[in-house]
Amino acid sequence: MTVTFLGTGTSQGIPIIGSTHPVCLSSDFKDKRLRVSVLIEWDNYSYVIDCGPDFRQQMLRAGSDRIDGIVFTHEHSDHVLGFDDIRPFYFRQGDIPIYAHKRVLKALKKRFDYVFKTKNKYPGAPTVIQNRIKNEPFLLKNLEVIPVNGKHDKLQVFGFKFGDFAYLTDMKTVKAEEVEKIKNVKVLVVNALRIEPHLSHFNLEEAIQFIAEVNPETAYLTHISHLLGFHEAIQKKLPKNVFLAYDGLEINL
Repeated sequence: MTVTFLGTGTSQGIPIIGSTHPVCLSSDFKDKRLRVSVLIEWDNYSYVIDCGPDFRQQMLRAGSDRIDGIVFTHEHSDHVLGFDDIRPFYFRQGDIPIYAHKRVLKALKKRFDYVFKTKNKYPGAPTVIQNRIKNEPFLLKNLEVIPVNGKHDKLQVFGFKFGDFAYLTDMKTVKAEEVEKIKNVKVLVVNALRIEPHLSHFNLEEAIQFIAEVNPETAYLTHISHLLGFHEAIQKKLPKNVFLAYDGLEINL
């Protein structure tokens, strides 16, 4: 399995438009972060978790010419606004399967109603195959995926475990029974927004505490804002098995 970090930034990305914050002015490519998403590939299958506003740019950069489906964590703009850019994949390969909580499917239908039309549909619009996710395992081709339920402030969000890889973003609270699903996983990815506490995201301290609870072999931090600090400076302060993810990073399991 290969995991490519398509984006590792928070909702505004880094740099933020017009910002003079030192991290936003950094020349280090690891400090330049598109909106959060990952590409997961195995056995010639290819799935994306979330498709935010930078989806087109991310897929071009990754050299991706096919996706077998999109799995959604939740419906916030930085996770869904690239939905229209699935069109080239649809034109090439046909209907695109999507996997989401029923609430997220409802939000997508409201926001992108033209995609879901069954009558008088515009010929340039893509068509998707809807798959409703509950908090129970489901199959993506030959791989069982285990949802991990959590809260983003008061909003339900899903993380996902793909074999030995677990991906959680936009988490603030995760119940003990959900943590058990990913205990001792080989690779864990979890959000770490900034140093200071935040209403709906783990800050750095909370993320490290959560990693210690899960006890993965290796952990990567994502959904990072400029307020976390410079990539290289923060990396030096992390536990030896914890790394800041960056855009374009590939890991193999």
